[in-house]
Amino acid sequence: MRKTLEKSVRFGEVLEVMYLAKDGSISKRKVKVLQVGDNSFRAYCFLRKSKRTFLIDNVLAAVPLMMKERVVI
Repeated sequence: MRKTLEKSVRFGEVLEVMYLAKDGSISKRKVKVLQVGDNSFRAYCFLRKSKRTFLIDNVLAAVPLMMKERVVI
């Protein structure tokens, strides 16, 4: 998981993340990772529209979000 997070910082990718909250609920979020620490990472959360800190161990899945380009003719 750490490698995926570090790669997203290096390439500026937006990730789609399945995250386990403290209360046991699972949420699906789009995040842009800003920095990765030892146990956590800092990211801009598009769901909450703010910078948040997430625990790496609580990330169930992380997949780069593919942006489709629009062609204007």
